[in-house]
Amino acid sequence: MGTFTQTANANADRPQPSVASQYSMIGKSIVIKGEIVAADPLYVYGTVEGTIDAPEHRVTIGKEGRVKADIRAREVVIMGDVCGNLEGRERVEIRSEGSLMGDLSTSRIYIEEGAVLSGSIDVHKPSKKERAREEQATEAKDAELDRKGVVSFPVTELVEEIA
Repeated sequence: MGTFTQTANANADRPQPSVASQYSMIGKSIVIKGEIVAADPLYVYGTVEGTIDAPEHRVTIGKEGRVKADIRAREVVIMGDVCGNLEGRERVEIRSEGSLMGDLSTSRIYIEEGAVLSGSIDVHKPSKKERAREEQATEAKDAELDRKGVVSFPVTELVEEIA
């Protein structure tokens, strides 16, 4: 089996877009057998057999995507077919056209009506490190919104005040 690794320096001689717009894509005519290690968000519209590892990013399986692989990522969105075990550290989303045949482990899960899921589900509390990261992201978004004149309150504080 081969290994595909996408890094920010993979095409150092080409001008690089800003970090926010970098991603890796496997087109619908591409078939990969092996290990994929992604350092950017990954979109799969083709066929992958093996493993997909993107621990700090989102992996999206498009409607035409066919994956026979274990997937480990920060977030996973499934709109195609996945056969393998899934570890979405922060979130897993299975859309109505999507199917997952395998075990699933995540902190948050969203399954649309019509989606197919066959396997076990382990929804666990995020670790302290993950919660701190989510709080920082929320604070950054809140600060941006505050600059626009919008005030937001974390839901946990509102629940505690109501109780």
